[in-house]
Amino acid sequence: MSGTASNPPNGEFQAVTNDGAVLRTVVQGEGPDLLLVSGLGGTAAFWDDIAATFARSFRVIRFDQRGIGPSTRGSAACTIERLAQDCQTVLDTAGSERAVLLGHSTGGCIGQTLARLVPERLDGLILSGSWLKQNRYMAALFDTRLAILDQHPRAYAATATLMAYPPAWLEAHWQVYEAALAKAPETAEEKQTVRERIAALHAFDGSEWAASLPMPILILGARDDMIVPAFLQDQLSSAMPGARKTMLESGGHFFPISRPDAFTANVAEWIGEL
Repeated sequence: MSGTASNPPNGEFQAVTNDGAVLRTVVQGEGPDLLLVSGLGGTAAFWDDIAATFARSFRVIRFDQRGIGPSTRGSAACTIERLAQDCQTVLDTAGSERAVLLGHSTGGCIGQTLARLVPERLDGLILSGSWLKQNRYMAALFDTRLAILDQHPRAYAATATLMAYPPAWLEAHWQVYEAALAKAPETAEEKQTVRERIAALHAFDGSEWAASLPMPILILGARDDMIVPAFLQDQLSSAMPGARKTMLESGGHFFPISRPDAFTANVAEWIGEL
């Protein structure tokens, strides 16, 4: 396995994969290990606010995925399985033998795949705003987003943000929209990273093995999510006998950010019952 057996102190460190990607990793808090895996954006910063809440009860591990922010790209093809293997490298380097994995959106696909590859490493799996396999709605949505990316990166960032939050919440937190535009994927390298990550999620299909995942599973969603609609959490639930499904009435796709109290309470309560 990649990484070291030592348990690093809280703070930042680098996890190096077997194909040379260097992944910026952050650890904070004490307690059972909780690995946070973000979605298409791939940033550790997605979890900034709620990680501080989780760190009161857990040892929280999060990281910038390959090719995102300060994390380098490495030489391997970007697939969901490769991104899951990166999670294993992060756990190894953090000295974590077992953890609960909380994956949001694309991070949930990554989590499902890690659960298939090394089920013995996960005490539990939380799938937040995620899905089981490709569907026509998401294919059309992400193909449209790719077309916008090629023509106007700031419009790509704008439409993604406008769709990700409830309108009233975004109006009251307009700095979130402005920050997203400031980080729009403008360079050729940034655009290519987005394209290959979207291609990876297009190819993901967990339907053949979802029912065999042995660990406890929690499925979280929001009924007003326009990016990963609620019917996809229903599909996940049907494919995973014994999984618990909890749906928030509102919050949009980024309900971990727009509904942090409800989100963290549901996660902490479920982990506490394991």
